[in-house]
Amino acid sequence: MNQLKRTHDCFTINGETVVRTVDTCAAGDTLVLNLPADEQPLEGLAYDLDILYEDSDIVVVNKPPTLPMHPSRAHQGNTLANAIAARYGVVFRVAGRLDKGTSGIVVVCLHAFAAAKLNGNVAKTYTALVHGEYHGAGTFNNAIYRPNPMSTVRACRDYPDAREPGDETAITHWQAIAPNLLRINLETGRTHQIRVHFAHHGTPLAGDDYYGAPAWDMPGHALHCGEARFTHPITGETMEFSCAPPWET
Repeated sequence: MNQLKRTHDCFTINGETVVRTVDTCAAGDTLVLNLPADEQPLEGLAYDLDILYEDSDIVVVNKPPTLPMHPSRAHQGNTLANAIAARYGVVFRVAGRLDKGTSGIVVVCLHAFAAAKLNGNVAKTYTALVHGEYHGAGTFNNAIYRPNPMSTVRACRDYPDAREPGDETAITHWQAIAPNLLRINLETGRTHQIRVHFAHHGTPLAGDDYYGAPAWDMPGHALHCGEARFTHPITGETMEFSCAPPWET
């Protein structure tokens, strides 16, 4: 807000520039907020996106496991960000990210206001297939750290209360649907959290060779964001979405 009020003609009352956001309006005044132009979007990618919902503020996409989220050294131009740029001509803003090999619901914000409202405010539920058996429900509370700062691989401490400087608190709640099929909710959102927690407990996700699982005949690994719930940033409406994991379709 402080930056916006220093932008010429960003705020006007009856056509006159306002330089103080504490100034009041009188009945019948016309208050206009002119948002500055957005950054240039990325180069576009022609891609047949699976759109679950779209309006002028948000887009809800079912991301396949083969599509990375953002450009990186290994992926230039072939990401969800590039596909969004091609379809909507906007800078890529998301309310939470998914790993490349993870499939499922991604909430894309079409402007900065929607992104600010939704950041950290989308409740997600994941489904995972694991190598091992689980029954009932439980929680993993192992701190996560990065053994090699030059690598994205994460690891866990041996005990929930074992911590070192720089460790990240990570809490994962799971419920068994079948012995190797789990419903998962996150209390914290750390990089690779679900994947590294289950690998640390000797039950890596199916297909997650990054964390020691054998190869399987599906792309990516068996982790899918199948449910999302949030309040629409403009209308205030409760929005709920679901989609099946690729190994069930």
